[in-house]
Amino acid sequence: MMGRAALEAQWLKLTREDLPAAAKPDWPVRFDHCFQRILLDAACGGVWYDHIAKRPAYAHASDSVLTEAISLGQAVLDGKADLSALNRQSLVWRGKAIR
Repeated sequence: MMGRAALEAQWLKLTREDLPAAAKPDWPVRFDHCFQRILLDAACGGVWYDHIAKRPAYAHASDSVLTEAISLGQAVLDGKADLSALNRQSLVWRGKAIR
């Protein structure tokens, strides 16, 4: 099992470097905070700030939530998860559904 510091480092590299660098023109987002919102919302099953009390969210999320968010981000990179669908669901949870 990965230690907490390594888990957080993996999250930051994934969302601040890997995903923004891999962003394609048809992806709905390209900035680190947007990837973080989408992945944390999906891992929490709703708006992340309804589940994680303190900020920054990654530092206060449970190991299981952060691990799930990282897995989802890796799946996006691997073409195995639909970032657009994850983004749409995140926006629905936030009352900002796109049409």
